[in-house]
Amino acid sequence: MSRTPWWRGAVIYQVYPRSFQDANGDGVGDLPGLLARLDYIASLGVDAIWISPFFKSPMHDFGYDIADYRAVDPLFGTLDDFDRVLARAHALGLKVMIDQVLSHTSIEHAWFRQSRESRDNEKADWYVWADARADGAPPNNWLSIFGGGAWQWEPRRRQYYLHNFLTTQPDLNFHHPDVQQAALDNVQFWLDRGVDGLRLDAINFCFHDRLLRDNPPKPAEQRVGRGFSADNPYAYQFHYYNNTQPENLAFLERLRALLDRYPDAVALGEISAEDSLATTAEYTRDGRLHMGYSFELLTDDGSAGYVRTTVERLEAQMREGWPCWAVSNHDVQRVVTRWGGASPSPDLALQLLMLVCCLRGTACVYQGEELGLPEADLPFDAIRDPYGIAFWPDFKGRDGCRTPMPWDDSENAGFSDAAPWLPIPAAHARLAVAAQAGDATSTLERVRRFLAWRRQQPALVRGEIAFLDVPEPVLAFRRRSPEQTLLVAFNLSDAVQRVALPLARAPRSAMASDDGDSRWNAGDLLLAPRGRWFALA
Repeated sequence: MSRTPWWRGAVIYQVYPRSFQDANGDGVGDLPGLLARLDYIASLGVDAIWISPFFKSPMHDFGYDIADYRAVDPLFGTLDDFDRVLARAHALGLKVMIDQVLSHTSIEHAWFRQSRESRDNEKADWYVWADARADGAPPNNWLSIFGGGAWQWEPRRRQYYLHNFLTTQPDLNFHHPDVQQAALDNVQFWLDRGVDGLRLDAINFCFHDRLLRDNPPKPAEQRVGRGFSADNPYAYQFHYYNNTQPENLAFLERLRALLDRYPDAVALGEISAEDSLATTAEYTRDGRLHMGYSFELLTDDGSAGYVRTTVERLEAQMREGWPCWAVSNHDVQRVVTRWGGASPSPDLALQLLMLVCCLRGTACVYQGEELGLPEADLPFDAIRDPYGIAFWPDFKGRDGCRTPMPWDDSENAGFSDAAPWLPIPAAHARLAVAAQAGDATSTLERVRRFLAWRRQQPALVRGEIAFLDVPEPVLAFRRRSPEQTLLVAFNLSDAVQRVALPLARAPRSAMASDDGDSRWNAGDLLLAPRGRWFALA
């Protein structure tokens, strides 16, 4: 197993820094706070951390609108603080991945401030500019993910600029070779500093259709949101032209060539396309990205059939690349609420974390999943997310999954000495780290035991996967490596399930069940409610 690249089969813990730990008492998490909690992260048994943006930004989209790619925003600390986080993480055996948001910048970035001034300056073509139609309307029908048109008028140039996200997030023109080189130079800055990997935000949005062709309409029955509200008009189009262009492949190859100069550095791409699984397979072959992940398991469907179909579709297409799976992140409702409803089973959080860590690939675990945190239900006056404000009340935005980590039962749950930037629900405080630590029956301690066990199973780290034909609501599959074959089964319901597995001989237990009653019994598998089962074949 020592010859396996560190990221293959790794468990990556996502840190949303403004909500992890506040060290300076301003109510917002920061890098010194993260530094103080690195020992906790290491104690979970994960392999790496992915840190969401901490770069200089006006924070219109909470750091995903970058004003300086090489500077730490004072809200989070300094470059020296980041270096201390990096050094301490490495000392603890943790790899460090950082977000890179390449497709767009903030309107406050120096590049855009110069580009918007005229049509003939040095940065004039660094962003996507277009003339109005004869009637003054935008050049085409492209829409923003955050609602409404994707074009904003700029009076100084008397042109529109493209923004696939907020109006304060103008899209860079990656057709310009200088833009590509500038993006690579910024990536190299962090690789030289010692980061182990990059999580590439919206990486399929770097290029747009040069002809600015209209996106075709999507039939009503196909308007299924992935990572955005189904009521969002963005779902009304096939997004064939505003992202996922063929020119992106050559850029990804240039990016990979840069990464290959740094031993063990890895690139994980976030991909949201019309067929995200096909694009993930395409982006992770032929010397492009090391890994890709999409929103396919970040949807409302948590059935066994959907999970199986999703994984099998990617497996059928991904001949060379390596998948990465996540069921929660900073952009979607927390999974115990999304898949478990208002009153989820107390075993659901552990089961779903186990599930995502048992699929072939690398797993991303979002902060708080190890505690079983449900989605926070915030009142309108507490909402900070512009997406939620725009679509309230049908869609409440992303703040419900971004509330601060609960550490103990003190005021503000040990997150800050000041009122936190988002309120911490009482239900979260009851699930605080201090309340669960040392309790062998808690979600936190069972996660720690599972991750320690998983690390010793070569079949789960790098083995192949093949699903077994069993009825809903049971998901069963075989993981096989040269050293080991494991049988894995999950009961994705709150009722006892008995299934017959198509096995030639009785399996041997691989892990003592901690769910009460799941066991092999006279040729049948008896699964407890929300039960899980592991056996050696």
